[in-house]
Order: sequence, then C-alpha cells, then structure tokens
Amino acid sequence: MNDDLQRPPQRFIYAMAAACGIAVANLYFAQPLLQQFAAGFHASIAAVGAVPTAVQVGYAAGLLFLGPLGDRHARRPLILWLGALLVPALLAAALAPSLAWLAAAALVVGLLASIAQQIIPLVAHVVPATSRGRAIGTVMSGLMIGILGGRVLAGMVGQWADWRLVFAAGAALDAAMWVLLWRTLPHLPAPTGQRQGYLRLLASTLGQFRHFPELRSAGLTGALFFASFSVFWVGLTPLLQSPAYGYGPAVVGAFGLLGVAGATAAAVSGRWSDRPAGPGRVRLVALAVLAASWGVAAFGGADLAVLIVGVLAIDAGCQGAQIANQASIHALPGEVRSRVNSAYMTAYFVGGAIGSLAASHAWDAGGWPAVVLCGAGFALAAMLAHLLVPARRPRPIGAASSADSHCA
Repeated sequence: MNDDLQRPPQRFIYAMAAACGIAVANLYFAQPLLQQFAAGFHASIAAVGAVPTAVQVGYAAGLLFLGPLGDRHARRPLILWLGALLVPALLAAALAPSLAWLAAAALVVGLLASIAQQIIPLVAHVVPATSRGRAIGTVMSGLMIGILGGRVLAGMVGQWADWRLVFAAGAALDAAMWVLLWRTLPHLPAPTGQRQGYLRLLASTLGQFRHFPELRSAGLTGALFFASFSVFWVGLTPLLQSPAYGYGPAVVGAFGLLGVAGATAAAVSGRWSDRPAGPGRVRLVALAVLAASWGVAAFGGADLAVLIVGVLAIDAGCQGAQIANQASIHALPGEVRSRVNSAYMTAYFVGGAIGSLAASHAWDAGGWPAVVLCGAGFALAAMLAHLLVPARRPRPIGAASSADSHCA
C-alpha cells in the first residue's frame, strides 16, 4: 500500500524510535521504587503495587479512547497536544502527598504516554511495505530501550535522592521529547473518507477483533506474554532488595541495562518477520524462549549469574514476540491501522496491568517462588493461545494467497 511513497530518511526512523522510548519510559519509573513508596507512605508491597498497575491501566485506556483518533484526525497535532500534557502530569506525580494521589497521577501519565502508539502507525504508514518490518523493528527497539531505560533512570535517581526527583526528571525528558517531535513529525493530512462519530469510532476499534483473526491471535498472545514480562520486572524489585541480595534501587534499576541487550532481538525479529509466513514462526520461537526463561529464573532466587541469564532471555523472548505481532497487525488494511493498533495494544497493556498486580500479590503470598509460578503460568498460556487460536483468515480452496502476503 505504501510502496509508492518516498522512503523517509533513516534519521526520521531514529527520531521516532527515540520519541517512543522517552514516552514509554514514563510507564516504568515506578517499578524500581516500590520499596521507597512503601517506606514513604507506610504501605505494603501489595498496596504500592497499585502505582505500576495504574500507569498500565492508564496506558490501556489511552490506547482505547485516544488511539483510534489517529484514523480520524491528523496525527501531528494530536501527538503534540498529548505530549505537552505529559509534563504537568509527571510534575503532579512528583508532588503527590499520598499513595492515592500518586496512583491517580500515574493513571494520567499512562493515558498520555499512549502517544507512542500514535507514532508507530504513523511510521507504518510512511514506510514502504517492503521495509515495514525493519522500520517497526527499529522503532520498537527504541521503545524497548525506553522501557528498560526508565527503570535505570528511576533506580539511579532513587538511590541518591528522593523518589520525587525521578518524576521531575521525567518531566524534563518529556519536554525534550516534545521539541524533538515538533521538529520532526511530518505534516500529513487527516485521513480522508467517511468521518465516523467518536462513539462509532470506539465501537469500530473493538470491532476489529471480530473482523481479523490475525488481531485476535495477536491480542490474546500479547496480553499473556506481556503479563508474564510484567510479573518478572515487578517481582524482581522486592527480590533484589530482599536479604537474599540486599541491593538498593540503583542496582535494581541497573538491571534494565541487561534488558537492553535483549532489545537487539527487535531488529533480528523485524528482518525475519518481513519474510513470507515470518511473523508466526518468529512468535512461536520467541514464546518458547520466554517459557524456557522462567525455568532459568526459578534458580535465580539466590544466584545472581542465573538471574542475569533469566533477564536476558525473558526480554529477548517478549521483544521477539512483540515484533512478530506488530508486523502481523500492521500488514492489515491501512485505513483501519490506528484502530487495529489501538485494539491490539489495549489488550497488551491490560495484560501488563494484570501481571503487575498479580506479581505484587504473589510476592506477598510466597516470595520469589510464587512470582516464578505466576510468570511461568502466563508464558505457558501464551504458547497455548498461539497454538490454538487461528491467526489467519480461511480462504476458499484454490484462492490466491492474499492472507499470506498480509502476514509477510
């Protein structure tokens, strides 16, 4: 569909990757700071788990209620308006006088950080189909580095200063991101064609699950493997700060640097996903890696080297599965791309919110072994969903392989 468009310069792809990384970093500032929240607000780990859960619920809400607007309005002003509002939202989190206030601010931050999922469909729109998988892989690498870098920044600042400074630093980063977007985003016209009312647009977004089996399969597997991913990273914080390790928030956050190595799986997965039937094969391998990684992590409760291997494997498996899913859904018709992306990512972050909440309660219930069982359960459920939920539309015998080309 986009083969006739001029290929955008590579620096544009890198700028969009950086913007996505900064936007999603906001979602992960809270994870290395759970012990600091608990001490500051005199609450349990299960109670402060409401903060990372709220930010992911907010992100899912942003995807559902704001994401479809990209199919109705020009994306540049939409992204810039949402990005500008991120700065005061983070400052509100920095000034939170109570845990409830912090959770509410986190919800708003998550809602506005959904601009990352406005940027990805924009990149998919302007890049030729023959290189779409590689471009999405590059942008998703930036997004993944932001996910992990957010933890690193939060841990380093939280080690030497009050946790409130983490959110103030995030506000400064978001201001820089807004300038980058203002200078780089193309001036594309609003989508043409019939303009749906907002409520019909929302209904149409959820209706995409009915129309596309590729989306149903991607949404279910994505929710489950991201739940597994969230269980690991939320459960990792109390483990590393427990007597078994005794680390402070700086070391907890620095574990995100290990995950950056796993982010290199994005580029490899993107290249393989550009091949015929590539997304399905990449996803199967990635989910197998994810499931096996929990077997490694089970022995990491008191062995740092084993735990590091588990971090690398879990991040690589989740990133590979995510790229495969993104390549599959962005091959669907371009006129519904924002709605398809919003539907998928809403399911994805609902899964993440469930995983975050489950991890904090699993830790309180049984420590690291309970966290491992919880995360492994989500990973195995994702593999089962991949094998049992059809990912392609049936076609008449002898029909051309158009569905196959959509997944390429």
